[in-house]
Amino acid sequence: MVDDAAIRLRYQALDPLLDERSRRRYAAAEARSAGRGGVTIVSQITGLARSTIGRGLAELRSGAAAEPDRVRRPGGGRKRLVAQDATLIEDLRALVEPETRGDPQAPLLWTAKSLRKLAAGLQGLGHRIGHNVVGDLLRGLGYSLQANRKTREGSNHPDRDAQFGYINRQVTAALAAGEPAISVDTKKKELVGDFKNAGREYRPKGQPEAVRVHDFLIPELGRAAPYGVYDIGENAGWVSLGIDHDTASFAVNAIRRWWQTMGQQRYPQARHLTITADGGGSNGTRVRLWKLELQKLADELGLAITVCHLPPGTSKWNKIEHRLFSFITQNWRGKPLVSHQVIVQLIAATTTKTGLKVRCELDPNTYPTGIKVADSELASVNLQRHDFHGDWNYTISPRRPP
Repeated sequence: MVDDAAIRLRYQALDPLLDERSRRRYAAAEARSAGRGGVTIVSQITGLARSTIGRGLAELRSGAAAEPDRVRRPGGGRKRLVAQDATLIEDLRALVEPETRGDPQAPLLWTAKSLRKLAAGLQGLGHRIGHNVVGDLLRGLGYSLQANRKTREGSNHPDRDAQFGYINRQVTAALAAGEPAISVDTKKKELVGDFKNAGREYRPKGQPEAVRVHDFLIPELGRAAPYGVYDIGENAGWVSLGIDHDTASFAVNAIRRWWQTMGQQRYPQARHLTITADGGGSNGTRVRLWKLELQKLADELGLAITVCHLPPGTSKWNKIEHRLFSFITQNWRGKPLVSHQVIVQLIAATTTKTGLKVRCELDPNTYPTGIKVADSELASVNLQRHDFHGDWNYTISPRRPP
């Protein structure tokens, strides 16, 4: 008498270890051992078709050894979908290629490229396919999920590379002479309050910090405008955290505070200050107030100030972006910037393995916008334009001896 329970126990124990060929031959061996009616019984227990068990019996009777690295005979198994459907790949390319994805007459618009919607688009064209197979086909065609990458820098000025070379020579000469060279810019303005801040930090499991759903300005807290000064030679940073408008007066006052708190201690014999800055914003090439405030600073400190602006559309190449601001962003990731004091502390706590040190100070002053600089005031600035791109490179000297 056939022991169905014993066959079931043996099969359940071995099934996870068997491939298609081994499973077929094992079932055939059990059926042959069971005798008459064994094929039917084993088929019911294992779920294998009677014809499959029959092929296994034939293999056992013939004693033919299968190829060790092959489970099925050559040509066996279901044909690949692309072999059965000649137009599948061509239609899939048409759905994802840039030439057709924005066409309003296309079956699938460029805004809907999920695997399920691609599968639905192919099904609408008469193909029988699921989203998992679509993913396999895309990987085979060399596609992958990719985010946007910021690489386009806008218009490419013909003197862009030459200006970068000029800036490098100016900074190199300043550092070689033991003079300060700084990179300046305004970091992205931040809402102050319990708002979501990108990134994650370790907290007890299931206890994320609760923040507001909507990023609406809290009037009594406002925005914070961090203006940074990065000392290229010393790998040190200064940040003035403004609570008012980001104007040229605010920018120059940040440089003033850097000099008073850090610069003059490091460069007590300095007679010249080199500044690299973007071409726009509060320290832009065309901002008259920027030049007028720098003249006041030059008179006050007794320093000649050389400014070299980066070419248009290249602000991300400013050293302060990847030597200071990027590390500040990493340091406060996942932490809501609930107050000005918290922001100051998070910025000041920023360090790196290469020795970066940062100091930060709240600037409570107000800086009104819309200040007009008359032609006569601009003419009073002791400004000497350099021979190469005097609109980008210039030196402002003190109007009286220090």
